[in-house]
This record gives sequence, C-alpha cells and structure tokens, in this order.
Amino acid sequence: MLLFNENIKKLSDNIFMNEHSEAPRNFNPVPFAYRQIVELEIDDLTNLGSGVGRIDGWVVMVPFAIGGERVKARVYKNHKNFSEADLVEVVRASPQRVEPKCPLFGTCGGCQYQHLSYESQLEWKQKQVGELMKRIGGINFEVSPTHRSPIQYGYRSKLTPHYERPRGDKMPVGFIMQGRRNAIVDVPQCPIASPAINAALPAARERIKSSNPRRGGTILLRDCGGRVCQNNNAIESERIGEFTFQFCAGEFFQNNPHILPELVEYAVSQAEGAENLVDAYCGVGVFAISASRRFKRVAGVEISAKSIECANANAKINSAHNCEFIAGKAETIFDGVAKKFSGTETAMIIDPPRAGCDDVFLSQLANFAPKKLVYVSCAPDTQARDLAKLSELGYEITRLQPFDLFPQTRHIENVATLSRRA
Repeated sequence: MLLFNENIKKLSDNIFMNEHSEAPRNFNPVPFAYRQIVELEIDDLTNLGSGVGRIDGWVVMVPFAIGGERVKARVYKNHKNFSEADLVEVVRASPQRVEPKCPLFGTCGGCQYQHLSYESQLEWKQKQVGELMKRIGGINFEVSPTHRSPIQYGYRSKLTPHYERPRGDKMPVGFIMQGRRNAIVDVPQCPIASPAINAALPAARERIKSSNPRRGGTILLRDCGGRVCQNNNAIESERIGEFTFQFCAGEFFQNNPHILPELVEYAVSQAEGAENLVDAYCGVGVFAISASRRFKRVAGVEISAKSIECANANAKINSAHNCEFIAGKAETIFDGVAKKFSGTETAMIIDPPRAGCDDVFLSQLANFAPKKLVYVSCAPDTQARDLAKLSELGYEITRLQPFDLFPQTRHIENVATLSRRA
C-alpha cells in the first residue's frame, strides 16, 4: 500500500502542477471547492471501477479506492448529483488491497484493478453483472461465479501503444493517462502483456521515436505463438482447442488466448441440443467452426469482408464442410437462413459489438424463433438492455456466466443462455 500511495501522490501532484491553479470558468463550487481535500468512507465500486462513497449523503466517486476503505481525495468536478475526486491517500486500507505490480498503475489508464486481489476482482465482476442486469434490464437472475483466467498477468496477446508527434525531446509511447482524454503516459513495459510483446516493445518504441513522425499514431504488437507481428495487414493464425484459425493481425481477435478455449467450449456446449447452428457476428468463424462437429449444419454471418474471407479459409483448414459463411449485416441473415433452417431446430450464438443488437435484429430473431440462444457480450450493460427486450419477445434466461478475459481491468465478458418459452 505504501508504494501505491506514493504513486498516487505523484500522479495527484503532477495533475495539480500541470493544471491551472484557479478553478475552470465553468466549475460548479457546490458542494466542494475546486481541489478541496475531503476524507470519506468508500462503500462500493461503480461499473467503471471507481470507488463510491458519501459525505453527508452526497456521492463522491474516487478511482482506485475499494469498498470498506477510508481515503482522502481531491475534488476536481461537481456534477448535479455527485462529485469526482482524485485519490490522494488511503487512510485505512481494505484487506482486499494488494500492491500493484506495475509502477505506472494509477497513472496509466489501462488497468483499474491491480490494487484489488484477484479473488476480489472475480467476486466484484460477478456482482457487477448482477447489478447491471437488475438496474438496466430489470432482470433478477442469479449470476454464476466468474470463470477465472488461468493467468492474471502476461496474458494479453495484442498491445496497441499510442504515440504523439515529438515535442522537443519528449515523445511518449504508451497509453492514455488516467483521468485524461488525450495525454499519453510513456510505458516502457506492460505487465499484462505477454512476455514476447514486452521483449519486442523496446525496439518498437525506439523505431517509432527515431522515425520522427509528423503526427501521432498507434503501434501494433500481436503475439502469435511467441512471434510478434507488427504488420496490421498480415494474416496470422492461432490454435483454439483442436482448431486452427487464420485472422488479419490488425483486426479483432480475442487477445487472451489462455482463457479463450474455455470460453469457446462453454458457448458451444450451451448451444447444443438443436440440429443446426447460426453464428451471427461470426468474425473469422471461431464459434461456428468450433461447433461444426456437434451440429448438422452451421451458418455464419459477418459484415467484414476480410473476416468472411478468413472464415471460409478456416472452414477448409479445419475440414468443416458443413459450415457456410455469408458477408452482410447480421439482421440480413434471416432472409436466407429462414429458408434453409427451421427455428425450432436451430440454436444461435450472437457476439455483437459493444453497442449490442439493434431492434431490427432482435425483432427478426424473435420471428425466426431459434430454439436456444447464446448471447456473448463484452458489454454487460447493453447486453442487459437486449436481454430485457428478448424476454418481452418470448425468451427466458437459463444461465448468466461471466468470464474474466481481462484480469486487472474493469472489463467483463458475459455469456447469457436463453431458451424459447413454450
């Protein structure tokens, strides 16, 4: 805790020194003055990973604070119903607090939970899913314990450090600073990145700095079995269970290969019990091809033409002859699929982007009426909204299972299993 307090003090002091000493013109001075130091008890965490407490009933949000702690914080913004403050000191620590492994924790905005024991991270993420389901979806359903990642550091197989154009002798290469929108923290090493990426990072940083770029940008480092790819357009491959998948290095592909086989196996097993499978938002075909030996016919749809090209190649590589892939928006699948499959004999896996599913897709899904539905989401808040709509459209939840694809961060992957009501 001592080291963490020192890091927080440095961050807080740097913000204090780098900003104007006077309050911004639009600063609301009620109920606290600009940069006023307050001391409070932290009751819980928000879904963004900040501690939340109250002073005389007024809510104060404090990043890096843990429920049960007493802290000092410096207020920098008063909203209509709450205030935001920077953590200055942990007065009384929670037994759940641990020493962060990264010296930049609290300054770099990449991680939110390195100060929280891993068991506590898992418990909090389970609780968070339940709270989001209740608050956003009006759903009261027991959430299963979070499925843990086999490793909690060194797991990321993709890193994308940002850089700015040089300003004098300064050119940080790293990630967005905690609490800022544009400022970049220089990150020489990242503890949650794979060993291969950390080994390649110094040379990649030096190469971009020596190139004297005229504008900012992003570097790609993709760990492909211990070999680091830095070409966004390169076609790489990764093995998941007994299957091999090609993908474009710069495009989306899950970046925790240590837990990915368990997530895929779980989703596919939850879809079992129907004759056919439809994989919406299929990407390069991971769920579809992994499920190919358990279903008579499998269809996948994806808006990215590059991904569909890889999906078709992956079907050939893995001899998944019963798979077909269609390029197009997810909602268009029902035009063709309904002619080939009966909803009563079909299960669906959907893995939409963070924004979730739109009303057109959900309505058409309900009309197609698949027997089972497995909804994989990286955003439990939009998932909760969609699950509420699916409940109105005739589906009921049978299981909610979080997976910790991103240890040390606030991010959660949640898998919801639904069945059609009789």
